[in-house]
Amino acid sequence: MSTLVGADALLAAAGHPVLLDVRWALGDARGREQYLARHLPGAVFVDLDAELADPPSPGAGRHPLPSLPRLQSAARRWGIRSGDAVVAYDDSGGLAAARAWWLLRWGGLTDVRLLDGGLAAWVRAGGELEAGDVVPAPGDVVLTGGGMPVVTAEEAAALPASGGVLLDVRAAERYRGEVEPVDPRAGHVPGAVSAPAPGALTGEGTFLPAADLAVRFAALGAVPGRPVAAYCGSGVNAAHAVAALEVAGVPAALWPGSWSQWSADPGRPVATGPDPGGAGPVP
Repeated sequence: MSTLVGADALLAAAGHPVLLDVRWALGDARGREQYLARHLPGAVFVDLDAELADPPSPGAGRHPLPSLPRLQSAARRWGIRSGDAVVAYDDSGGLAAARAWWLLRWGGLTDVRLLDGGLAAWVRAGGELEAGDVVPAPGDVVLTGGGMPVVTAEEAAALPASGGVLLDVRAAERYRGEVEPVDPRAGHVPGAVSAPAPGALTGEGTFLPAADLAVRFAALGAVPGRPVAAYCGSGVNAAHAVAALEVAGVPAALWPGSWSQWSADPGRPVATGPDPGGAGPVP
């Protein structure tokens, strides 16, 4: 099972995978507009907020996992049929597309990959682009669930004390509690280690080589055989970290609710500062 596909390999592929365009960024609603202007030939636009998440709530976070029936219905709208290969991409190094990759893998599909480097890598490789909307014939894919591990808020918070590793992949300043642009409180889960998601990428937006990723994550304590989970603001960029860990050979679980879920409960402790323990629990 491969996590990534390079642009050159996708260009040369004999088959025709289902292409999913998942352009999205926090606070930026122009994803569909950008898709309509130019996208990979045949690619279907995927609305992350509407199709890759259930409605937000304080108890479940800003991007709760969609129910399996909802995800299956969306996957059929994207034209995915049983046995299809699927490739997801964006224009941000996979930071958004990884959500679709992870969800379809969680849903039980195995032949799902991220286009390494996304739209920019495709263009550098000489790939053509097209404009306009693509509405495929409905698919018939059946999702069974259980394909990727998840942890609850309580399980995630207990990892550091039980010998596991909890990676916080938000920006370092959010981890330290210096700023919090979206969620109710600033800081991090006590014991979590800072590992900003973009650190797994090269300057061109492709993933670092597997050996380099393994070194990066080992320095953070994430090694094969040790329980590892990742969280971010709402479970989107954390999926990217799970993909990077998979490339490095380290299985990891996703905490879907992430910081948006944790920080919404005033009874949960919060740490600040650069260290996992922070300055101690604060209100």
